[in-house]
Amino acid sequence: MRKLLPLIGTPSGSHPGGRSAMTCRFRCGDACFHEVPNTSSNEYVGDVIAGALSRRSMMRAAAVVTVAAAGAGAVGVGQAPQAGAAPADAAPAGTAAEAARRKHKGARGLRFAPVAPNTTDAVTVPEGYRQNIVIRWGEPILRGAPAFDPEKQTAKAQAGQFGYNCDFLALLPLPGERNRQLLVANHEYTDEVLMFRGYDSANPTREQAEIAWAAHGLSAVVVEGDRKTGKLTAVPRHQLNRRVTATTEFRLTGPVAGSELVKTSADPTGTKVLGTLNNCSGGVTPWGTTLHGEENFNNYFANSSRATDKRYGIGTGASERKWERFDKRFDVAQEPNEAHRFGYVVEFDPYDPSSTPRKHTALGRFKHEGATVRLTHDGRPVVYSGDDERFDYFYKFVGSKRMRHGSSRAVREHNLSLLDEGTLYVAKLTGDSPAIEIDGTGKLPNDGEFDGSGEWIALATATADGAVSHVDGMSAEEVFVFTRLAGDKVGATKMDRPEDIEPNPVTGKVYVALTNNSNRGVGSNAKADEANPRNANKHGHVLELTERWNRPESTRFAWSLFLVAGDPDDPATYFAGFPKEGVSPISCPDNVAFDPYGNLWISTDGAQLGSHDGLFGVATRGERRGELKQFLTVPKGAETCGPIIQDRRVLVAVQHPGEIDGASVEKPASTWPDGPGTYVRPAVVAVWRADGCDIGA
Repeated sequence: MRKLLPLIGTPSGSHPGGRSAMTCRFRCGDACFHEVPNTSSNEYVGDVIAGALSRRSMMRAAAVVTVAAAGAGAVGVGQAPQAGAAPADAAPAGTAAEAARRKHKGARGLRFAPVAPNTTDAVTVPEGYRQNIVIRWGEPILRGAPAFDPEKQTAKAQAGQFGYNCDFLALLPLPGERNRQLLVANHEYTDEVLMFRGYDSANPTREQAEIAWAAHGLSAVVVEGDRKTGKLTAVPRHQLNRRVTATTEFRLTGPVAGSELVKTSADPTGTKVLGTLNNCSGGVTPWGTTLHGEENFNNYFANSSRATDKRYGIGTGASERKWERFDKRFDVAQEPNEAHRFGYVVEFDPYDPSSTPRKHTALGRFKHEGATVRLTHDGRPVVYSGDDERFDYFYKFVGSKRMRHGSSRAVREHNLSLLDEGTLYVAKLTGDSPAIEIDGTGKLPNDGEFDGSGEWIALATATADGAVSHVDGMSAEEVFVFTRLAGDKVGATKMDRPEDIEPNPVTGKVYVALTNNSNRGVGSNAKADEANPRNANKHGHVLELTERWNRPESTRFAWSLFLVAGDPDDPATYFAGFPKEGVSPISCPDNVAFDPYGNLWISTDGAQLGSHDGLFGVATRGERRGELKQFLTVPKGAETCGPIIQDRRVLVAVQHPGEIDGASVEKPASTWPDGPGTYVRPAVVAVWRADGCDIGA
């Protein structure tokens, strides 16, 4: 019933995990080809879950019988139409589109004909859906900023224009302005090869470096919806529009502020930091601010010789962009503490253009993929965050101060301090069966079940009067600056690149996207035998966690395997027990989000099935739990980021389109979004139903 496109195989020259060499160069400094930073002997979560896969393969026949009625209506993705980049003003869906929607009934919110895997250089959406570009790299958003001219770029112009490589997206309400919302976007990193004609990576110019500094950071821009369609467009020169760059002043807050570990020659107080780098995913707080995770900050720094820097992947030689030639703060040999001022969660107040963004050190320093918030029953914030590295950990922070309601300056200032006091924890997962029964062969445990329990291990607690370490041999300041080493010491569970972590607003369960880990079983790394189908985990998986009593402040949790990604024809894959002939193939889960019905939406990065990355929706409960459908694909070389799922609109950030090995301005690998003869440009895309009804209804 389900038929895949003929797979093309791994893209030529791709790195482990499916990314191009160019992506690895500019985003993470070739992390996949460096020594694994975590050389500790902690237990590896892949070994803990390996036994589940074979057992679940055995149970699939029973699952198919159980949900046959539900699966009978699911048409294979090979039969889905390969829609092109439909123009925003295309005619509404007709009888055929409506018939297709009825035919592809599924969980509420996921009733659309799934898009087939493809390699089209476009954003491809389901039949009956339309799309438009909301905003592109370089479009002016501040007063006085010029129109984008890729051949005449300047740092001053870029500082007033939408930044490069959009990632996390947030849409916030704008009271009093009908049909308008406030869009906040991360700008993770720059790819100078695709930004500048004739770029010489061995000899970048100061001007190119300064343009790149201005293209990093955040953008806040008001957007307006079309009343007749789902089209969304940017409103330039609005008073709330703002750019934050690699040279914007930030305030360092929490237990590390003022520490000797973060003082530099430019900032002897240890409280003021210039800029934010490599902002990946993030979150929206209940008090109306946005959070942004500084991820692969290591690749901006050069000339380190310290073991603590090696644990974070900071190299001993020159950096890729060679910014250290133009600003000594990027040279660890000259400014040893500057790198200690990056790798935090940033809080940004988009409603106050004059506010100073903050870096919250109490949430720890590591490669934050993002930061998502839920409140305890008494109003204290709990923040989940993954450390995006092979064999690293995921964390949560439980605040000690309660959120206040209201909009006064005093209330807002109080809420902006909520993430400075509380306890930082790291996760340790344990299988419910004796360890000897989980031997990596996939053998069924004697109890006939496979799930597990876990504990949150306290690392340090920050208070208004100081901070206390819970890790032997480390001070509190050391825990918050060298958080990875603290996780090593307490025996946290090694994970396969923990990325986005999101609590389901409907059920309270927490979902952890684990993108991949091609190094599993390689050399001295944690091993699995050939009976373990995930030995070289190139497709990734998703864990589902349930906090004890469903209380986010709990220090215990239960966990289960929700999704094991890959080709559904591969016996190693698993879709929460749903019949696999009724699901779309998926590889490398990265960012996650939820729709109003509690369905999990997953964007991918580096898909290893021969097709482009995309956005997928999967039911998390009911008889269709595990039914996964592809909603869209992105252009050649691009990654799908920042999904937002509203009632009648879906937003995605199309990051690094055309980032294929060998590509350049002179030899583009993609012509998206504006066609031949133009620069390829990262952009934000809105998608909606042509008939104006709810997404997937």
